[in-house]
Amino acid sequence: MAEQTNIQKPQTAAKKDVSSNVSGIKSASLVILVCFIIAVLFFLFVLGAPGNFKTSPGLLSLDKEGPMNLAGTVFKGGVVVPVLITCFLTVLVLCAERWIALAKAKGKGNTTKFVEDVKAALRNHDLAKAEDLCRNQKGTVGAVVFATLQKYKEMEKENVMSKEQKLAAIQGTLEEATALEMPALQQNLPVLATLTTLGTLIGLFGTVLGMIKSFQALSASGAPDSTELSTGISEALVNTALGIATAALALIGYNFYTNKIDNMTYAIDELGFSIVSTFSATH
Repeated sequence: MAEQTNIQKPQTAAKKDVSSNVSGIKSASLVILVCFIIAVLFFLFVLGAPGNFKTSPGLLSLDKEGPMNLAGTVFKGGVVVPVLITCFLTVLVLCAERWIALAKAKGKGNTTKFVEDVKAALRNHDLAKAEDLCRNQKGTVGAVVFATLQKYKEMEKENVMSKEQKLAAIQGTLEEATALEMPALQQNLPVLATLTTLGTLIGLFGTVLGMIKSFQALSASGAPDSTELSTGISEALVNTALGIATAALALIGYNFYTNKIDNMTYAIDELGFSIVSTFSATH
């Protein structure tokens, strides 16, 4: 009996469902926290380095005067700058994370060719070949189609249910398998979508603070303080630039990855329709 059990184990493993194995960063809040720490350190010790200013009362002081280069000018943008740098770094990390995750979800080979090969196998009523194609694809589309094909084979052996009930069961399996894959594909995309707006708003907030300082310098008694005036304008422009850059990168990343997910969804829908149509025509 023990020997028979050992022989059957590989057979069980061979019938195991295909999985896309899409991985990714589960906690975006942890990414934001790490990026904030990095942003603050970068702001204080890199942008705020004494060599970036003509005069500097201290390394950690925010009252440095006379920026000598772009790094010093960005530092003069004020306390909103670390927040914007945090948002920018978060966008970069999440874009890289989605790139890796969706590359795994795409699987091996060309998705369009995979769809055509599976449809050809279905037209020839060769379910075994279709299953092998799904196993070799090793992506989200292959995992969903494989689960649907298993339901297809199960319904072929079903003698109690009506044809309409069998078709509904196959369609239900397709929708369920798709719903299980979608959260992994769309993970962290809501954060990118939020940063498309949040980056702009934080940039505008920093701009308003900078303009307030500028108007305070202009309204000072006697001659306007040119140093305070230039500081306010610098703060306004630096925050505007960082906010726009963050929002633009987040928007590009969000639309790019949403389009990739849509392409996978279209492939799943096309193959799902083919599977249901094949079952309907042959049973």
